[in-house]
Amino acid sequence: MQLARVVGTVVATRKDPRLEGMKLLVVKTMSPDGREDGSYLVAVDTVNTGAGEKVLIVTGGSARMAEGCKDRPVDTAIIGVVDAVRLDEQPAAAAASKR
Repeated sequence: MQLARVVGTVVATRKDPRLEGMKLLVVKTMSPDGREDGSYLVAVDTVNTGAGEKVLIVTGGSARMAEGCKDRPVDTAIIGVVDAVRLDEQPAAAAASKR
């Protein structure tokens, strides 16, 4: 799984019939601290998310296991909306000063 932010939509009037009725969104992958890393992907939305939301995505075979994606030509799927991310690691300098 990866963290990403929804940054746009895709409208495709002609597509594989197995994608009919599926919402396609553009997502940009990001690090846990919220920095976007510049990779854009088109993802099938399985959780009814919206623009600007932080989401969990899966790719490859895992995407085809997401709700409603079985036997469809899907490589990336949005499987969750992220409420919060908490990192428990400390920066090296701060950890060293506590010793």
